[in-house]
Amino acid sequence: MRKSTLGQMADSELVERFAELGIAQDGALFHEKYGKFNRLFDKMKAIGEELRLRGRDARLLLQTLYNHPNLQVRLQAAKWTLGVAPVEARRIIQQIYDLKLYPQAGDAGMCLSNLDDGTFKPE
Repeated sequence: MRKSTLGQMADSELVERFAELGIAQDGALFHEKYGKFNRLFDKMKAIGEELRLRGRDARLLLQTLYNHPNLQVRLQAAKWTLGVAPVEARRIIQQIYDLKLYPQAGDAGMCLSNLDDGTFKPE
């Protein structure tokens, strides 16, 4: 997605698109399409950056995805809100890790480890 396109979208539309990308990522992981996953991640990152430009309240809207039925969507929403809602986001990541449903549990575990050892410092 182009930044100009993202800039014209409402916050709620960005959150909806973020969820769509998370679902698509889940499918790419299931079918071992890692190149596709990476392209989807780049699009998700652009949305995350657009929300960051719009301020804390815009980023906090990703919390509405904490209860999404898709585990990948929940995980990505939590990871992208660690900088603005660290306690709540970490709780979601821990829950995903505790479910032991892979590959998301593995990603969640690495995220927790990187947070604990200071490798990952959310902004």
